[in-house]
Amino acid sequence: MRLACIQMEVGDRDKAAHLAHAEELLLEAKGADLVLLPEIWNIGYFSFDRYEGESETLEGETVHLISAMARRLGAYILGGSMVIRREGKLYNTSLLFDPKGQILATYDKIHLFGYGSRESQLLSRGERVVVVKTALGTFGLSTCYDLRFPELYRKMMYEGAEVFLVVAAWPYPRLEHWIMFNRIRAVENCAFLASANCVGVNRGVRLCGHSMIVDPWGVIMASAGDEETIIWADLDIEKVHQVRAEFPALRDIVFRV
Repeated sequence: MRLACIQMEVGDRDKAAHLAHAEELLLEAKGADLVLLPEIWNIGYFSFDRYEGESETLEGETVHLISAMARRLGAYILGGSMVIRREGKLYNTSLLFDPKGQILATYDKIHLFGYGSRESQLLSRGERVVVVKTALGTFGLSTCYDLRFPELYRKMMYEGAEVFLVVAAWPYPRLEHWIMFNRIRAVENCAFLASANCVGVNRGVRLCGHSMIVDPWGVIMASAGDEETIIWADLDIEKVHQVRAEFPALRDIVFRV
């Protein structure tokens, strides 16, 4: 599986500018089987004043763009996350599209951030762990702050996840945490992990980038710095099962979540 993580510069531009730029970056990711975009890239995670007014339904312009690009590229696209409006509530929702442009899975962010953030005040948290089987492998979906909660990833592993997909808008003050959590969540579950983080300055907050792709041993296969880029790696899903067989630590788990 050829995987591309788009580390997109997200600032205070209007939505139309972000959508146009995302389309350009997705075209650069042509040839990938799976493409990731980051968290709330269409308006900026820290643009809390825009959440209500620029939220979308599943029929919205951002969804339409990613669906069209999945068809055009013939690839799976995890379209980052966006503020989705549903039944009178707002959610931080990630959408996985198949190569025909159909929505294959939706994940509402479970752990909402409240430290220097209004996310937990403005949005409703998700209730479901999402693991989805595809022709490429079995993916577990997560978003940014979720990385701090190992029980989510352990539960996804129990439900069959072979690759953890993480979309994020992680800021610079906690860069070292970001780097550690990406590797730890992979190695403790003997799974691949791929993350797409934002870069740029959004509402005065500098986003740290350092998107990465990590193998089941916790080895970084590809990583970025703090500028806009696309990182690539070829994943052999069989390696997950080889590592779990060669070093069967998961069999020795005593306390189950």
